[in-house]
Formats: sequence, C-alpha cells, structure tokens
Amino acid sequence: MNESHKEATPKKIPDELVWLDHASSLLDNRFRIPGTNIRFGLDFIIGLIPYAGDIFSFGLSALLLIAMVRRGASGMVMLKMSGNILLDTLAGSIPILGDIFDLKFKSNVRNMRLLQEHYRYGKHGGSAWGPILLVICIIFAMLFLLLFLCWKVVQWVV
Repeated sequence: MNESHKEATPKKIPDELVWLDHASSLLDNRFRIPGTNIRFGLDFIIGLIPYAGDIFSFGLSALLLIAMVRRGASGMVMLKMSGNILLDTLAGSIPILGDIFDLKFKSNVRNMRLLQEHYRYGKHGGSAWGPILLVICIIFAMLFLLLFLCWKVVQWVV
C-alpha cells in the first residue's frame, strides 16, 4: 500500500476520560422536553437562579476544563474550551435571554467534543500560553464581576 494514501486511524479515548463525557452530558443534555427535540441539563436548570446559578454553573464548567487539561489537553484545546465557557457565562448571565442561549449553546458538550477530536484525530494541537493567560485573567475578571453583580442585587433587594 502506498504510504501517501494511508488514512489516520482514530485513537481510542482513554478510559479515565469517560466520566468527563458523562458529566458533560449531565450538565448539557440529560433531559428532554417531552414532544420536542430540545435537550437540556443541570447547567440550564442551575442557570435559572439569577447570577448565583451562573456562578455555580461557571464553576462546574471550570472544573471540567481543569480535569480535561490535567488529562493532556493541549494549550490550543484549553484556549478553545475557555472561550466556550467564557461565552456561555457571559451570555448566560443575561436574564431570560441567557437561559434561552443555554438551551442551544451547550459549552460542556462542545468542550468534550474538542477533547475527543484532540485525542482521536490529533486536532487542535499546539501551544497557546499567551492567549491562555489572557483568557484566565478574563475568566477571573468575569468571576469578580459576577460576584460583584450578585452583591449589588442582594444589596438592592435588602
């Protein structure tokens, strides 16, 4: 067989990452609205609690990201995953519209798909330390902003 025509065979995802797939599905796709194809998970349900739910959901997504990175995700995969979490958190923090956005975007499933593509097909490789540090700073700034907004809402209510 000619070497130039060899196709890359997909690699198997390590068994220790199977739980990440289950956790991502639980957060984004576990339940279905009867009579529709609309799926949602705990991320959507938790996100219905204004601001506090968004912070908790952000934390769960960040924990999944950390677990994925500890299992060998490249810098580029980490950058793309962080972008998904950032977009989900920003859009999700908008009352009502953010909840509708959460039904469609599903950042945890997107991140799991990125990790699978990275392991199986070698996609999304390379280093991205400069942008990663920027994203981490932005994520912490967002977390601070969300906490500040929660504090202001509580202060306004009380």
